[in-house]
Amino acid sequence: MSSEHRIDTVEPPIAVDVRRHARSRRFSLRYDAAKDRLRLTVPKRGSIRAALKWAGGETAWIAKQRAACPERSRLLPGSNVDFDGETLQLVHDANATRRVERRDNLLVTGGPVETAPRRYAKWLAEGARDLLSDDVAFFAERAGVAVGKVAVGNARTRWGSCSSDGTIRFNWRLACAPPAVRRYVAAHEVAHRVHMDHGPAFKRLEAEIFDGDIRAAKADLKRLGPELQLIGS
Repeated sequence: MSSEHRIDTVEPPIAVDVRRHARSRRFSLRYDAAKDRLRLTVPKRGSIRAALKWAGGETAWIAKQRAACPERSRLLPGSNVDFDGETLQLVHDANATRRVERRDNLLVTGGPVETAPRRYAKWLAEGARDLLSDDVAFFAERAGVAVGKVAVGNARTRWGSCSSDGTIRFNWRLACAPPAVRRYVAAHEVAHRVHMDHGPAFKRLEAEIFDGDIRAAKADLKRLGPELQLIGS
């Protein structure tokens, strides 16, 4: 069982998930770089108030953990993120609503600053679904195939997948990749609606429907993939 708290001794403030552990003998902190959150483990009979006071004093350690993570991956106010080939600045405005709003090249949200990264990630995921739905529709028409549901998720092991019922799923972080890379993955999965293997027929169809340089897109995905996977939660 866990509870959520906040540490205000760092800037920006950081959310803390407090968990009791029967085998723990001391307070311990772990940093989740993807979510920009802390996990504070407390002994079964330990004081949560004392644990939070201790964690609040670990400002240097928290700053070090944050500094070791690329700024763009944490989706913090003041940082930038790429979306559909454009660079957007993440902004927190205390007078704005919690709902993320795009204003030209700004993504603006209000509400608690420590949970802003989750709201930015949700906006990006919703945008990814829209972009990839359009990509899939375009390539499906070129391939002459029907596609079922297009969904986005948080898969860490693959960028896309195609099931036998026609559902195609993507990692939402593709929205942060160059458009040609995102569209290549969409074309690849659409081609799987016809050929579920990677044989010669599949490769021919993939090349026929993709309106770009497959070799370059694959190379860019391989090069940028590790950094893309770090973005948000």
